[in-house]
Amino acid sequence: MKDPRQDTHPRMRPFRFAVFALAALVVLSLGFVLIPAEKPAPAEPPFPERARAAALSEALDLRAAAMELASAGPADPTVLDEVVTLLTIQARALLSPAPESAPASPQSSPPASSIAGPHNAAELVQALADSGTARVKDAETADGGMARLLAGTGTAQLLAAGRLAAAAGLPVPQGTAGWDEEGNGAAATASACPSASAPATAQEATGPGTPAGTRQALAGALTAEQQAAYGYQAALPRLAPALAGPASEFLGRHKELAVAAEKRLRLACGGSVPQQPGYVLDPGFLAAPAAGLGKLETATVAAYGDVVAVSQGQDRRWALSALQSAAARALRWGADPGPVPGLTLDAGKLPALPAGAGLPAGDGPTPSPAAS
Repeated sequence: MKDPRQDTHPRMRPFRFAVFALAALVVLSLGFVLIPAEKPAPAEPPFPERARAAALSEALDLRAAAMELASAGPADPTVLDEVVTLLTIQARALLSPAPESAPASPQSSPPASSIAGPHNAAELVQALADSGTARVKDAETADGGMARLLAGTGTAQLLAAGRLAAAAGLPVPQGTAGWDEEGNGAAATASACPSASAPATAQEATGPGTPAGTRQALAGALTAEQQAAYGYQAALPRLAPALAGPASEFLGRHKELAVAAEKRLRLACGGSVPQQPGYVLDPGFLAAPAAGLGKLETATVAAYGDVVAVSQGQDRRWALSALQSAAARALRWGADPGPVPGLTLDAGKLPALPAGAGLPAGDGPTPSPAAS
């Protein structure tokens, strides 16, 4: 007599196989659910943000080095204190990714500072010059508002390197003199516009990066150059002999820059800006022509800051060089081009640096109230 269990065994095999397969599928699916997927690598920040972060980090490092040198008690710490103040304001401005379009956020955190910076005046001078050169180079390709911020930051650092070198009796690093830069616009290229004298239409946008915006800024720079040349011509007979030589040289530069601005405006399809027979000078200009020339130079600094912010390519590189030259000439006449030449800043509205940001190891001097 056959065992009934042997009769049913073959019919159970497919059922058991299905059960085991279903169990294995459940286990595998639970395993896939429980194992978290790898997070994708964070996207690299855009170039303007990387340039801003690098500028902020270097400003904090240089600030810490300047504070440490000032605390060592040099014979004349005045210039070092000015450098600390300058770098503090610049770092506060660089905390905000968009200083021209939105208020800076006090919650912004600067990158960690290495504090492994210069250890003497000569090294600080070179570090300031290197940082300034890098900032101006980054300004060539950054977005408009960030380009203006980087250009002004770099220009001020280059000028600070020159002042510190002169105060310490050190050689002035190449490229920090400013007015030795070429600004004749010889590299301007041909325009593709059909009519070089065609003005912008009323409906054409005039914002940053638009051809109409560039034309408007170039026209402003041309007007500033024409007014500066007029002022120098009025001031030359009234300047002391020691100042007449540099003033005559600067007058020639302004005439060259006016020609270059007019050429670039023409190539950008802009209309001509007629030369005025005269300009209204500030009261007291003739009595104190050197101070008046300083004010005229600061006006050209602002005009070139506008060109940097709205232009691209060769026009921007030309404006960067002209901005540096104008800031150096303003300083030559005793005017202050500001902590970020070409950009108007209200230091009272900038965010304060986080506690301990960029401080040197050990005790250091406390920045002045204007710098905190």
